[in-house]
Parts: sequence; C-alpha cells; structure tokens
Amino acid sequence: MVFQGKKLINDPNDVVTEFIEGLVETYPGMQFLDGFPEVKVVLRADVSRSTYDKVAIISGGGSGHEPAHAGFVGEGMLTAAICGDVFASPPVDSILAGIRAVTGPMGCLLIVKNYTGDRLNFGLAAEQAKSEGYKVEVTSDRLGPGKMELGLGIHGEPGAAVADIQPVDVVVSHVLDQILSPETNYVPITRGNRVVLMINGLGATPMMELMIASGKAVPKLQLEHGLAVDRVYTGSFMTSIDMAGFSITIMRADETILQRLDAATKAPYWPVGVAAGNHPPAKIPVPMPPSRSTKSDESLSRPPQLNRQGQILEVAIEAAANAVIDLMDSLNDWDSKVGDGDCGSTMYRGATAILEDIKNYPLNDAAQTVNELGSSVRRVMGGTSGIIYTIFFKAAYAQLTASSQSIVTAKQWAEALEASIAAVSKYGGASAGYRTLLDALIPASAMLQERLNAGDDPCTAFVLSSEAACNGAESTKHMQAQAGRSTYISGEILASVPDPGAMAAATWYRAAALAVKEKYGASS
Repeated sequence: MVFQGKKLINDPNDVVTEFIEGLVETYPGMQFLDGFPEVKVVLRADVSRSTYDKVAIISGGGSGHEPAHAGFVGEGMLTAAICGDVFASPPVDSILAGIRAVTGPMGCLLIVKNYTGDRLNFGLAAEQAKSEGYKVEVTSDRLGPGKMELGLGIHGEPGAAVADIQPVDVVVSHVLDQILSPETNYVPITRGNRVVLMINGLGATPMMELMIASGKAVPKLQLEHGLAVDRVYTGSFMTSIDMAGFSITIMRADETILQRLDAATKAPYWPVGVAAGNHPPAKIPVPMPPSRSTKSDESLSRPPQLNRQGQILEVAIEAAANAVIDLMDSLNDWDSKVGDGDCGSTMYRGATAILEDIKNYPLNDAAQTVNELGSSVRRVMGGTSGIIYTIFFKAAYAQLTASSQSIVTAKQWAEALEASIAAVSKYGGASAGYRTLLDALIPASAMLQERLNAGDDPCTAFVLSSEAACNGAESTKHMQAQAGRSTYISGEILASVPDPGAMAAATWYRAAALAVKEKYGASS
C-alpha cells in the first residue's frame, strides 16, 4: 500500500478508531463506546445516564479537525463527542448512541456546526431521540435568516476571494474589516462592545505565525474598531489535518459569558485559565543595572584628561580592536571550514562597537572601563562568541573591583586575566586542548604570571605572554575539537586550519601588547 504525504498511519480506514484508542489511553477521564467501526463516540468516564443530574452537552462532526471535538470532552465542557470519518459527518446511529449513553433526566443539548451534513444528521438524531422520550435541544440559528459566513471552508473548500499572499497584518486587517463591516452586519458587534478573540490554526500553521496574527489582531480591534478585547485564545482548536492557514473568530462578551469561558474544565485541549482575568500592561520598562544607579554620570564618561593608566588603556584597546577588524576576512575563511563562517563578522561587530564607544569609556577607571567593554560587546555580538566575551569582561571587572586601589598593578591585571579564563572555562565547559580561544589565553596567562614573578617589567612580560598566546593559537591545528561546532568536523580538515576563536584572541592580545610596548615600553 502506498501512503501519500508520508502519513504515520496504518490502514486509512482505521485512522479515526485508532486515534480514539490512543486518546483514551492518554487521558484516563475518557472512554469510548464499544461500537467500532460504525459507532465512534468519546464520552466522559465519570458520567452515567442513570445517575447524571445535569444537562449533557454533546457535539461532534467529521474527524481530521483535532483537537476538536473529542479533545474538548471533560468536566466543564462536552459530555460526549460523536466522531465521523475524516471530513464526514457522523451517521445518525452514532449520534443516537451518544445521546442514549449520557443523557439523563435533565436532557441534553446538541451543539451542531453550521455545516449541512452535520445539521441534517444531528437534526434527524435529535428528532429520533425525542420520539424515544429523551429531552433534546439543538444551538439556535445564530446568524439569522439570509445570513452567511465569510471565508474558506475547513475541508479545503474555496474561500470568498482569491488574492496574492500578503503580510499577515494586511490579511488580519482585511478579515476583521469583513467580519465587523456594518454594511454586511455579519455579527451584531458595534463600537464599545466587549469581545472575545480566537485565532485558530488549521493544522499546518506554526504557533509562531498564529501568535503574530494575534499580536496584530488585538490592537486593530481596539484602536480601529473600538472594541474591548477581554479574552484571546490562540492555538489549534479546530484543524483540518495539515491544512495551511488560520481562522479568526470574534464573539461579543459580557460578564456572564466570560465567567463561563473561564470556568474550570478537565477537557484536555481547552486552555482554561490561560487567558482569564484582566491583563497587566503588555510591556514594562527595562530595569537598569544597579551599577548605573550607584555611579555618577561623570564617573561613567570619558574624563577631560587621561592619566597614565587611561592613556595605556586607550592605546591597548584601540590597537586590539583595529587588529580584529583587519583579521575579519581571515577569521571568516577559517570559520567557514570548521564552523558556521561568521566568526570574523561577529568579532568585527564587537570591535567596531568598542571603537565607537571608547570615546565614552571612563579610561582613568580601569575596572569600569573593562565593565564598559563587556557592555559594548554584549550589545552587538551575537552567538556563542558574544556570550563568551561578555563573561570574559564581566569576570575581569569583578576581579578588578575586589581591590580598593585606583591604579591597577600588573599583578592585578594578571589576576583579572586568570579570573576571566576561569569563568569562561566554567560556563563554556572548555579547557586547555579543547580547540577554543582558551588555547591562546591559558598559555598567555601562565607566561604573564611566570615573567612577573621572575621580576620582568610589566611591558616585557605582556609582550612575552602575547607570543605564548600566538603559539597557543597556532597549536590548535593539531587538536581535535572537544567543544563548539568544530566537534563535528573531521580531523583532516581541522589539521589545516587553526581555531578561529583562538586566533582572534591571540591577535587582539598581541596587538595590545605591542602597542603598549611601542608607546610606553621604554619607561615602564
């Protein structure tokens, strides 16, 4: 047997009965009548017609519209659902079986969709049940004589019009205008009314698109049509297997209607409570970081005159950023072989933001400058690199602020680098030999500590540690990646390309060291 469309089913003739079997196994509060394949009825397991003292609520229709109708069976909603074959109204005998199974002395209400097959079959079943002595009522014609409903059918029937694909806000606006048009008067809703909105996916429309439609519909209803939107239901409630598109339903509401919509239910596919109650404002101001409130504007801006520390920081930062910018194409080329090809572009964004923001850095305050570097990077750098460098700078900032001295010593810079490496390793899960930027920074940190402890002047120690960073980056050619996208690349390809992240780190570190040596090395 050939299955078109790659459906995960068995015999197409059995899909409805097998769906029901899976449904009642999943939800213990449901049962089905043992009348397969002719009778396909899902009902509440806690209801018996002999003891049920409430009006039974019964609906149903063709299958293929899941979660309707069986998904809405449960306390607080449907008592039973009558399932027809796919896109076919349930037969009269099935409807009668459902009525007989759950209808007690209080009678039953049949909820019937405005579809000819359903109207006829449910209508005949209702008349037959009445003749058997059951109290049965059917939902009156809600549209009135001579009225019609606009739009495509849920079985793929043609809609009211054919048009080119438009942005969703145009589509939503058009549909709302049609529904609420005072000329056609499809629904008795006028400005000032309270309404409930439902955006219903037809089966193949992703939740993302449905949410976009809801986000466009609510303000249009409020601002353009003057309606108060009290509830919004977004999801797939009445589908057509895997049909593309969505439907929009608007119902006039009052407190009684809202209370009933919000009432508790155990029906598995009704989002009770999700939209209940008054909505708080959709958006609130972004909270500012605490550091902004504890530091004056003056301390977070470029000082009128740079001290020696500020001058050194400026030279180092500018040299490092420019080196990264110059390396962009090479980084992208390496990353295209071992990653996703955007390492250079990502680093470029961070470097250009730093060069733009440096005019506002409080360069005489080393710790705050490092903190601002992290803020610049976080603002523009995406992906893993952006997160890693933000962690790097924030960890260094935390280490530097642990000291009360205004001038940062070489030893404190070395400790800050060590703290940054530890933080990146902790949160990124990488360490030496994993083929990451740490393979440049770890040897740099070790050499810096070693040379400072040996008594070298800070500038010399900085330059020697930058050589260690470059050697470490080059050594990544001989490593098998253990973190990041490169873990999926063959060793043969990795052997011809250094790790882009390590090369970027070595480059900016080396550029900063050489710039500081060139300008201040003689007197350091």
